[in-house]
Amino acid sequence: MFHEQLFPFDPIPREIPYTEWTFIEKGLIQRARALNTFLLDIYNDKCIVRDKVIPEEFIYSSKGYLPQCEGIVPRKKIYAHIAGIYLVQAKDGSWIVLEDNIRIPSGASYPIIARTITRKVSPATFAQADIADNRNYTALLREIMDYLDVGNGLEVILTPGRYNSAFFEHSFLAEKTDAVLAFPGDLIVEDDKVYYKGLFNEKRRVGVIYRRVSDEYLDPLVFEKESLIGVPNLMRAYARGNVAVMNAVGNGIADDRGLCYFVPKMIAYYLNENALLQNAPTYLPFYEDDKKYVLEHIDKLVIKDVAEAGGYGVMFGQDMSAERLTEVKRRIETEPRRWIAHEVVQFRDLEVLEAGGRGKRKSDLRAFVLSGEETKVWQSGLTHFAFHPDSYVVNSSQGDGFKDIWVKKG
Repeated sequence: MFHEQLFPFDPIPREIPYTEWTFIEKGLIQRARALNTFLLDIYNDKCIVRDKVIPEEFIYSSKGYLPQCEGIVPRKKIYAHIAGIYLVQAKDGSWIVLEDNIRIPSGASYPIIARTITRKVSPATFAQADIADNRNYTALLREIMDYLDVGNGLEVILTPGRYNSAFFEHSFLAEKTDAVLAFPGDLIVEDDKVYYKGLFNEKRRVGVIYRRVSDEYLDPLVFEKESLIGVPNLMRAYARGNVAVMNAVGNGIADDRGLCYFVPKMIAYYLNENALLQNAPTYLPFYEDDKKYVLEHIDKLVIKDVAEAGGYGVMFGQDMSAERLTEVKRRIETEPRRWIAHEVVQFRDLEVLEAGGRGKRKSDLRAFVLSGEETKVWQSGLTHFAFHPDSYVVNSSQGDGFKDIWVKKG
């Protein structure tokens, strides 16, 4: 059932110094490059499995791995055109990666809109503040669409429809990139090519689809047969290189929370570099030693279901009853591949406005990395803050709010 809820905006920005942002930027580009290389490898040569860097069964048991994508190489060999990487800042000032989202990351429109409004309310603030302008996100997105476009075709943003929680963003990005906002039924496939038929059934060849439809609903002839929001035979056109799809189909394997554990190993394996941005100390019950540690220290750890996202499937051992801990232990014993655990990161609190004054809240940072001809980090991002003062789970789907990010210029 469609459910509307407020997404509160806090006017106190999160400020990040230029030198600090430069370090984050390098780490994010490094991470995006490794993840893109991993996806190309895992659906084709599988070198990282052959060399036993990642266990074969760990890959193929993932809900995000799609065998239907085997052997398909996306246009320009890019999988994660837009990566949303979640970081938190620890109290010692270090930045730590919690998760990667390279399926359908969302949220870039909100800080753009928020700053547009605050710029109108207080233009002097932005005239005096020496911060990066965040209005270029849609230009960066359009550059990628132009770079991928097959045959100088139509560029479209495929939305599931107006009842999707991110529909506002779909329409906003379509308007700002001068792309066509396509609804289910607007796209058809003929002779392994995609066409937009629009309101008047005047067919136009489509060159690139920025899809905001999940993999499993994208093509009912290949994935979920009951899907009413997909495009029949889209995968045939995509596999033959007759249309570009961004983000690429099959990226979910790299979104698996368990795979996050292996990203530093990917960076070393593919790039021959040390990871600049570290994960939170993480344990995989898939490995016996890690499982033993998790079971013995579960009351001090964060437990996550690898197939969940958006703040769901996250449990703090310190908050669970003895009965609940026993149940979670049992589930880890019986389904070790389904879970990961990591140490509780002591977040740096951010100041927010609240009734009666100011308070402190836990927060994360969703950074956006865009990969086309070059890989670039948008000099902005989305900071969520927890609605409740004692909450460590930070996500808009949990009813939390957001802040603008001010990146200081050098």
